[in-house]
Amino acid sequence: MWKGGNQEAVIEGSGGETGGPGSWGLQDAACHLARASLPIKFPWPLPLGSSALTVLLGALTSLFLWYCYRLGSQDMQALGAGSRAGGVSGIPDVCSQTGPRCPGDPGEGPRAEGLVSRRLRAYARRYSWAGMGRVRRAAQGGSGLTGGAGVMGIQRPGLLFLPDLPSSPFVPRDAQRHDVELLQSSFPAILRDFGAVSWDFSGTTPLPRGWSPPLAPGCYQLLLYQAGRCQPSNCRRCPGAYRALRGLRSFMSANTFGNAGFSVLLPGARLEGRCGPTNARVRCHLGLKIPPGCELVVGGEPQCWAEGHCLLVDDSFLHTVAHNGSPEDGPRVVFIVDLWHPNVAGAERQALDFVFAPDP
Repeated sequence: MWKGGNQEAVIEGSGGETGGPGSWGLQDAACHLARASLPIKFPWPLPLGSSALTVLLGALTSLFLWYCYRLGSQDMQALGAGSRAGGVSGIPDVCSQTGPRCPGDPGEGPRAEGLVSRRLRAYARRYSWAGMGRVRRAAQGGSGLTGGAGVMGIQRPGLLFLPDLPSSPFVPRDAQRHDVELLQSSFPAILRDFGAVSWDFSGTTPLPRGWSPPLAPGCYQLLLYQAGRCQPSNCRRCPGAYRALRGLRSFMSANTFGNAGFSVLLPGARLEGRCGPTNARVRCHLGLKIPPGCELVVGGEPQCWAEGHCLLVDDSFLHTVAHNGSPEDGPRVVFIVDLWHPNVAGAERQALDFVFAPDP
């Protein structure tokens, strides 16, 4: 055993060697077992190197346990959010205020982050990450999910931010030339459809069939597509607009980011600055009735609509819309369609359609 202050190990016992082969027999077994059961005492304090190693091992163990706890907590929170929401499209919305409000749009904040990440990974396991570099980086967290600060903090999509996607408040019309030309050529038919469903917008009578409750005082909408789902009754009443939508190549008609319909703003109405849910889309505004005094400010850049012409807006930028005209000027009316951002690739579109598919 270890002796008090002696640094050498001394084995007590009767005479004779214990290490050589054949030096002891069965009669010595009890003696050797007794010696083996003696407690071993180590010198105290331990050498400096051993003490530091013990502290390091303890710290690493604590960090590992803390990591496991955080990982489990995040998974449970995500599962809870998913069960409460019943799917992405059930999460409260943060929709663009420059056009039709979309109650089925995905929401912002950490509630949706775990659910979206899991759906993206499920898609990749079923298919592939090929061609989806931006979507993959978004699924890995960081600034990809629950938005991300963009240029000077004026681009803040509420749910999904695809990194390295070219961004500007207003997108050139040539970027979606086919769809822009189709909508502009359909201007007379879409304007006739609006005349068929229009009313006096006085607010003194119940809303006519098909019109949604106002977003704010003086702001009304009639949707043909809401959160990626066709509204059959409204589409039948607006055959020209519906026919134009069916001919578009980049309409986001298969996920909850996609909406289309008429947006009406009465004189004196104003919708304060908001940011849309994702930078993966642009909103195409076809001017139908544009009186004086109307303005649209996106990312600090002012613009205005023109009757019969399209304006492509990236609504993930902070934006405000107002009608500063007089009551005699009448309402501002635009037909708004959500299109894919021109730089979102086909594989990325398929993945996002899978993740943000409308509820059945």
